[in-house]
Amino acid sequence: MNKGGVGGGSGGGGPTASAAAAAAQKQKTLLQRVDNDIGSIVDNFSFLVNVARVNDPPVRNSQEAFMMEMRAARMVQAADSLLKLVSELKQTAIFSGFASLNDHVEQRIDEFNQQAEKTDRLLARIGEEAAASLKELESHYYSSALRTSQLPQP
Repeated sequence: MNKGGVGGGSGGGGPTASAAAAAAQKQKTLLQRVDNDIGSIVDNFSFLVNVARVNDPPVRNSQEAFMMEMRAARMVQAADSLLKLVSELKQTAIFSGFASLNDHVEQRIDEFNQQAEKTDRLLARIGEEAAASLKELESHYYSSALRTSQLPQP
């Protein structure tokens, strides 16, 4: 995310580095949630398909019906979790578009670096002009008739 090298950066862990680390950690946890939820849906569905055969004893059928209801409820929970994850991803994309935020930060850094360079050049020019003016004033002072007439005579 942070391209580095802007303004001769220190290469250290600033706010953008910590934001990048937090974003990577969040992405890792979201991917784990997706894997877990999809795995749960697949496992429960395969169990439903395996149990969905008709048997003769009525007690066995009622047990299987209960297991099917339980597995179906777990599938619904996993699907609900995926829907919440999608909603969270949408909110993240809306409220904190990391790419556009980083682009804006890097643009502002470039602008401030350019402004700092202009300020440095302006200060250097002012310093040179002040030194030249001081030198000119000193030469006028030391060559003035008023100064030479005020020197003590030995």
